[in-house]
Amino acid sequence: MTLTDAEKAAVLSLWGKASGDLEALGAEALDRLFRSFPQSKTYFSHFDTSPGSADLRNHGAKVLGALGEAAKSMDNLDQALSKLSDLHAYNLRVDPGNFKVLSHCIQIVLAAHFPAEFAPEVQAAWDKFLAAVSAVLTSKYR
Repeated sequence: MTLTDAEKAAVLSLWGKASGDLEALGAEALDRLFRSFPQSKTYFSHFDTSPGSADLRNHGAKVLGALGEAAKSMDNLDQALSKLSDLHAYNLRVDPGNFKVLSHCIQIVLAAHFPAEFAPEVQAAWDKFLAAVSAVLTSKYR
């Protein structure tokens, strides 16, 4: 799944705004994930999953930080996400369906915080980007 130059620019433009608050945005995305899909908490039994907790803020920053690295490497996602893909497939064994629902939660948070920037074409670009990231993260499950 290859993003066009316009889609890449849309992802990077919004990322430039979102990257200033990774902890809060990431924690909000994880909170939405856990509230909407409580079964996803099974991978985080050692976390305090209450809204705004240090665990959510720290892990949320890691998740969005990894997305930022992926955004910088959209032309080579396989290499950029190789270690993360290995970790999720071989060590953590996260249900691949969780990547799709987390992607949805991330898009909701971006839309809520950046409504003027989250135009339909930007949402489509982010949807395509997050689907590509999810595909790489689940590629080693086969």
